[in-house]
Amino acid sequence: MFGPPEQTRHSRSTKGDGESPSRDDRPDALEEDEAPLGGGDREDGEDRGAGEVEREVEARVGAHALELDRGEGGKDQQRADDLDHLVHPASLLSGYLRAVDPAALPLFDQRQLRKRWRYVGVFAEELMLCAARAEVGPLTQSFWILLDRGSGQQWSHTALLPGSREVTMDGPRLEIDGPGLHASLRLGEIAPIEVACPSGRASAWTRKRVGMPVEGKVEVPGRRWDVCGRGVDDESAGHHERHTSWHWSAGVGTAADGRPVAWNLVTGINDPPRGSERAIWIDGGPTEPPPVSFDAPDEIGLDGGEGLRFSGESEHTHDDNYLLIRSRYRHRFGSFDGSLGGVELRNGLGVMEEHRAVW
Repeated sequence: MFGPPEQTRHSRSTKGDGESPSRDDRPDALEEDEAPLGGGDREDGEDRGAGEVEREVEARVGAHALELDRGEGGKDQQRADDLDHLVHPASLLSGYLRAVDPAALPLFDQRQLRKRWRYVGVFAEELMLCAARAEVGPLTQSFWILLDRGSGQQWSHTALLPGSREVTMDGPRLEIDGPGLHASLRLGEIAPIEVACPSGRASAWTRKRVGMPVEGKVEVPGRRWDVCGRGVDDESAGHHERHTSWHWSAGVGTAADGRPVAWNLVTGINDPPRGSERAIWIDGGPTEPPPVSFDAPDEIGLDGGEGLRFSGESEHTHDDNYLLIRSRYRHRFGSFDGSLGGVELRNGLGVMEEHRAVW
């Protein structure tokens, strides 16, 4: 998830040639035989303990972390408060009965590093687009991915350096001003789900809204779209476990009877049997389904024999190894069919995501 700034590039698409992009043509930053965190100076080859990681992170980035927390980095600094402008204030308590305040989380809690992110996606017949801003401790990143569904062409860009203003999220507004892409979008309303779940010794908070209307404009050289689609808004913050791995899908569609449908389905994070972030919206109202499975690469298994089948249209991957923090990320846009929440899908669009992280 965190890597060097990339050049804008055309990611591979499955549209047209019928062949899926290779899943193994990139370095695996998380293989078991890699050097241990901290550069491989330990004889036993084991991962560093939480206390060692905490001391080293604070020693290396303590001043920068304070700058991020206090917003003293200058007008162009990519500060933590870029993630403070949530659509609505958080309303839950954490697992330690403290009010959840994503803007004021300490750098560490129970020796687990702070993470915060916001991901917004829009799904429409002509295009699919997502953008995100994220923090792991004091490190910041933003990225965006755009798929032209008509041509199958995909663009993406990642920015890591402080001062990047490519992706701006302020409440319901999303602005992207990147190399080769400009977008201005406004998110509408839908009933959210909000949970705080245990994560190792600490806890994590998230709020998801899926299926709300999204309108605006998207431009690339020689092409402009006036977008009217539906979307997903993922706001998350907490002190997640150092070793975290998840499969996630969010999407929108129409039921066979014409009602709007949306979903947020996950394993590996915020997924206890009850009180999870899993949700299915039918006609705008969310309900929590039982645990789901991602046992097959392109299928989601739900309770009672229901499930979703995914047909990929494009893929974006990003692998990073920063010794103390490393990750492997896979993001795919595509279409869905199947059934969920007791309804049959007439059509569906959305995202499938896999993320493995040591952070």
